[in-house]
Amino acid sequence: MVEPNFSSGRAAERPDAAVGSAPLAEPAAGAAIDPSKEPEGRKETKHLSRSRLIWRRYWRSAGGKIGLVGLAVILLLALIGPSLALWDYWVVDDNAFLSMPSGDHWFGTNQGGFDVFAMTVEGLRKSLVIGFAVAAIVEILAALIGASAAYFGKKVGMVLQWITDLLLVVPSFLIIAIISQHTAGSKSSTWLLIILLAAFSWMISARVIRAMTLSLVNLDYVTAAKFMSVPSLVVIVKHVIPNVASYLIIDFTLGVVGAIMSETTLSFFGFGVQKPETSLGTLLGDGMASATTSPWIFLFPAGVLVVLLLCVNFVGDALRDAIDPSSKSGGAA
Repeated sequence: MVEPNFSSGRAAERPDAAVGSAPLAEPAAGAAIDPSKEPEGRKETKHLSRSRLIWRRYWRSAGGKIGLVGLAVILLLALIGPSLALWDYWVVDDNAFLSMPSGDHWFGTNQGGFDVFAMTVEGLRKSLVIGFAVAAIVEILAALIGASAAYFGKKVGMVLQWITDLLLVVPSFLIIAIISQHTAGSKSSTWLLIILLAAFSWMISARVIRAMTLSLVNLDYVTAAKFMSVPSLVVIVKHVIPNVASYLIIDFTLGVVGAIMSETTLSFFGFGVQKPETSLGTLLGDGMASATTSPWIFLFPAGVLVVLLLCVNFVGDALRDAIDPSSKSGGAA
């Protein structure tokens, strides 16, 4: 029978202590412990706010970085481009008709002697205004109508759904083309185009928001607000819509792309922005005929449009991955 060994002292009680080494010093009672020297597993996790967490996930995306930087450059070009241009977009150079890109005309000139760079910047400004304005109006309409359809119950919801389904089958392109033709060249033609594009673009987003908010209108705090006689519009705006803000942000970026594409298509066929105003669509339409003989008239506006749409798409995709917690593209928190 083996006798228990009591001669090893504290070394026997601490199997991790090396034989012959000095015993580990125990902290004195009441002594302060340095948090920096605590084991790694005992350190408290730093909590991040939702906005910082979204930004961290967004910035991990290479496409998000490219899109954000590219969009910032395009917006900067639209803001300061007119001051950089050597010519105004409405000024004709009588000595340069269909001239190639040079030091005097960076993007060359068109058939009328107008500077293509100045016209591209002006068209970019117009397209950006239309795209962002239409997307903003669409998200407001979709949020209010979709949330109202879910909040007010069957009767109001059925009426709003019927209106939504009706507008989905209306030939919007034909209606916009007919109305815009009668307002061509007027100062209000751009804003009328914005209203028309927004009026026929909110329906699908409203249906999605309605489906998302059906489960929200029965939550306890929404029910409590109803019993406290809080106005319905206040409940919808303050308690219902903020819960779908993530979708609205993503849909806004995609709506900008859709609005710019719609305006470009209409203007390309002569139904959108009308002369003397200009947009990227009108520039593409004017340069299409000479795309093979004088390619700079078509290629520069087309290149700016492609870069703009790619950057907005990159930003939208990165935002979707950053906001959606189930997405693997944004990486771990």
